[in-house]
Amino acid sequence: MGLTTFLFPQNLNGRFTSALYTFERFDTVNNSNTYARTFQMLYLTFGKDNVSLKSYLNLEGDVSESQTYDPRLRFYNLYVDVRKLFDVVYLKFGRQPLFNSIGGGVFDGISLGVKYRGFDVNGYYGGNVPPYQKLNFTDDLSNDFVAGGKITLYTIKNTRIALKYINKNFKSIKYTTSRLSPEFETNPNYVIDNSSEQYEYATAEVSYDKPKMFRVDTKLDYDLNFNTASRFEVIARYDEIENLGISAYYNFREPRIRYNSIFSVFDFQNSQEVEIGGDYLIDKTYKIIGKFGNVSYTDESSQRVSLGISSPWGTLMGRKTFGYAGELSSVSVYTARSFFEGLLTPSLSLAYTNYKLSSDVDSNDLVTILLGLNYRPIRTLSFDAQGQYLNNKIYKDDFRLLVKLNYWFNINFQQM
Repeated sequence: MGLTTFLFPQNLNGRFTSALYTFERFDTVNNSNTYARTFQMLYLTFGKDNVSLKSYLNLEGDVSESQTYDPRLRFYNLYVDVRKLFDVVYLKFGRQPLFNSIGGGVFDGISLGVKYRGFDVNGYYGGNVPPYQKLNFTDDLSNDFVAGGKITLYTIKNTRIALKYINKNFKSIKYTTSRLSPEFETNPNYVIDNSSEQYEYATAEVSYDKPKMFRVDTKLDYDLNFNTASRFEVIARYDEIENLGISAYYNFREPRIRYNSIFSVFDFQNSQEVEIGGDYLIDKTYKIIGKFGNVSYTDESSQRVSLGISSPWGTLMGRKTFGYAGELSSVSVYTARSFFEGLLTPSLSLAYTNYKLSSDVDSNDLVTILLGLNYRPIRTLSFDAQGQYLNNKIYKDDFRLLVKLNYWFNINFQQM
């Protein structure tokens, strides 16, 4: 069945994107080069019945300045996806995405799961993806791998409980440098080959959602290498009062350090973050948003305030940060509107920021402008153009241009 599936798919769908991005880069203070990089991206799915082959790849290169590694082909996804095998089993094998807040990304391997009557159990194992997403499998799986799993329970009404485990090991890349021998003679070919570095975490998640009333999500990450709670997070929202939403957020965080990294010898400290906010809907059209947050460090603290309004025409936001993390004041506006039944959609984003790292240093100004236009002559084809302007003391009158084409396709074949 698998071979027939790939040779004679019932459905072929995906998206092709072609983009050109121009920017200027300064090699020295008075010497710069303008680059124009192209990106050809392809999302592709071959499918038949409950089996599909999914891929996502990107070919990039520079058309103005020759780069050492151009053209570069990146394989982000290339895997077989099997769903509802025997009505309960699902599996993937190949280069596939991994959704995990600790060690997410992509990996080369297999994941297998069973979903039955309110229980969802899955596990995965494979090698880490090489630099630049090359289509190569790791040559040292024992030191360059990711493994883990998850158990999720939905048996309690309005409640989700999940237990997760992840072990991600990074193979260190050896390199050659100069070092002095015990006899103080220079060895120009001394090999540095550090041991692999590892994350190993267990995670517990509990969520309760009562529609149109309130929702609470909690998460605890436990570092199994250092035997300590690495992160504890609570997100809550209350919606029972008409047009009014109240939100609260709490986060306790330890710095995430790889087990045998040199950084593990430092005396690092944790931080705690609290944020409360609310939003109010006026005439089912305009929403006023406000938030206040406080971050506590060992002996210092930092605060932030956000106020804004959203409407069918766009959003207006203001933000103020002060305290240990530095001082920042910013205001931004974004608007976009479709005309002629979606044929043209212009957009505009403006932002002004004034910031400084502490109260006793000079402040800096930052201005950013984004001006864009989307043209969609038919439902499956669109063209985008966006000009990007930035100005501060580091990037003087920095202008960039992005143009992009998107084409969606969906082809059904007759049963063979």
